[in-house]
This record gives sequence, C-alpha cells and structure tokens, in this order.
Amino acid sequence: MTSVDELNAAEADAAAAMLHPCCASTAWGRAVVAGRPYPGLDALLAASDPIVRSLSWADVEEALAAHPRIGDRPTDAATTEKKWSQGEQAGVADADGEVLAALADGNAAYEARFGHVYLVCASGKSAEELLGILQDRLDNDPAHEHDVVRGELAAITRLRLQKLFADESVEVRP
Repeated sequence: MTSVDELNAAEADAAAAMLHPCCASTAWGRAVVAGRPYPGLDALLAASDPIVRSLSWADVEEALAAHPRIGDRPTDAATTEKKWSQGEQAGVADADGEVLAALADGNAAYEARFGHVYLVCASGKSAEELLGILQDRLDNDPAHEHDVVRGELAAITRLRLQKLFADESVEVRP
C-alpha cells in the first residue's frame, strides 16, 4: 500500500511514477505532484478532479491510450492498470457473445466517430448498461463528448487513487 505521506515525501519523478497507474497523462501527474503536500486522501482527490477536467485534449488522449476497450478481455494483467481495468470491467466478464459482439461493434463505431477509445467508468456496471451508455453517447457532438470523456476520466482517476491509497480509509467509489 502507498500512503499520501509517501507520495508527499517522494522525489517528483518517483511521485509521478506512483500516480501513473491512476491516470497516464503526464501533465496530470506533474500537476498533482506540484500540488503537494496533501494533508490526506480527501485533499488529493479534491485536487485531482479539476486537474483532469482542465487537461488539454492531447493530454486526455495520452491518458486514453492506457485504457483498453470496453469488453476486451486482456490475456494478461501484468500492470496495475490492466489489473484495475479488469476489475472495473467485471460486469462484462460474464456477458454473452451477443452483447460482447454489440460492444465490439459499438466500440468500432465510437472510435470511427470520435477518433479515440470509448471511455466510461465501468465499475459496478453490467455489460448491457455499458452498451446502452455507448449507444447513447454515439449521438453526442464531439465537443460535448470531450466533456463527457473528461468527466469519465476524472471518475476513473478518483476510483484508482482510492485504490492506490486504500489504507487511507476513504470509501472507494467512483
């Protein structure tokens, strides 16, 4: 377990590396590290959300590159990010082939429309819910979808920060 005190005490590069599994945006990591020291996890969480929402689109795309497609089943979970993604997408694990095929088709349509992976905070959602959200978001205009993606990235980052600092006794929720 990592503690906020360890994050506060670490050299900048080491602190950014600690945070990287939570959000793969280099700009986010630098900004969070620059905001130290944090008196606790609540302060860290409060700092993270506005940083994510203010990221340039290129920085968001950097973070998106670390996220698998919804419904993809990685064959290995070698990194923290992959392990967390598998857990967050647990609602897809038992989906039937028809739903998985619809998710694959939806992912392709989404990527063709918006040029990036469909990002959603999948934790606690079923495959059917995730498919419905994807289908609804296909109707968004690109500018609105960018705002939605930033919100989803903020929620995922918050959830992952809570996982990283689980010993800080904050309820884990998106």
